[in-house]
Amino acid sequence: MKNPAVALVIGILIGVGGLYFFLPYDPLARVERPAASTATAEDGERAVAGDTLRRVRQRGFIQCGVSQGLPGFSSPDERGRWSGIDADFCRALSGAIFGNPNQVRFRPLSAKDRFTALQSGEIDILSRNTTWTMSRDTQLGFNFVGVTYYDGQSFMVRKAAGIETTADLAGATICTETGTTTELNLADYFRGRRLSYRVLSFEKNDEAIVAYDRGRCDAYTTDASGLYAMRLKLADPDANAILSEIISKEPLGPAVRQGDPQWEDIARWTLNALLEAEELGITSENLDEMLESDNPRMKRLLGREGAYGSTVGLNNDWAANAIRAVGNYGEMFERNVGKNTPLGIARGQNALWTEGGLQYAAPVR
Repeated sequence: MKNPAVALVIGILIGVGGLYFFLPYDPLARVERPAASTATAEDGERAVAGDTLRRVRQRGFIQCGVSQGLPGFSSPDERGRWSGIDADFCRALSGAIFGNPNQVRFRPLSAKDRFTALQSGEIDILSRNTTWTMSRDTQLGFNFVGVTYYDGQSFMVRKAAGIETTADLAGATICTETGTTTELNLADYFRGRRLSYRVLSFEKNDEAIVAYDRGRCDAYTTDASGLYAMRLKLADPDANAILSEIISKEPLGPAVRQGDPQWEDIARWTLNALLEAEELGITSENLDEMLESDNPRMKRLLGREGAYGSTVGLNNDWAANAIRAVGNYGEMFERNVGKNTPLGIARGQNALWTEGGLQYAAPVR
């Protein structure tokens, strides 16, 4: 070739092409993108990391993802008013942000759809009896903000069947909801004990409990708290018993999208505030009196000393407003699932750490 410049360019191109040709091919190097969700957030909003609080304020309410109806946790009455621990947590969050517990809209979601709704920005927070696991915390783009209810999986059976332990369930047909940790726990437990079983899974809990009530399965399994709640829906609740054995750990709590540390902090510290209030004896009834206390812990929590609210973009009375909205954690528990409710659940592991339980608030200071 007579033109040296052209020869140089061709030589470079050949060299680069050769380098590309000999680079090892790694099929796993391709980025797998999740399938586009058909769900869209209200008014066409999409989740944008870092500005959840701004969008919530502009919209004027929180979009809270809840169950499709689990008494004691998130369930609507005949007027469409939601109650339960999970619903109350979103009201506390509304109180902390707006000073009003009612600036929240509840979005009922199936176990199958709940994660897509959070990923897509259709909801701002998922407060739906959801178990905190490593895979959910690290692979789905979520962060859990704490534990609102320590639970564990068990079984409901008919008293007349004479089933007293899980060993008696060998060969049984068991109903459950699909898309949850329940199915995995069930498989692990029975396989580990070399017990045979058959599973009937349904997309909705209500479908599973109807199948159990009609005799299509010998047992129904979910978190123990859910068993107490779903038993109320049976034709004859008293004819059914919940086994005392617990086969898993199910720390249930709210989750938010990763990438927005401010929103995550607001949710986490709202839960801590409800727990701290119970530790300090602050209730929805004595809140105004406690605002005058000289106790330094109370002064910090209730916004009379320091500027802890402003560090997360809230007013300094954020915690007082959250407590005013739903009471402290103990009030929230007893009102929704406690011993004087139809569920009649004892505090147990959900008692404060000072009472032998697991609930423990990080300090506001």
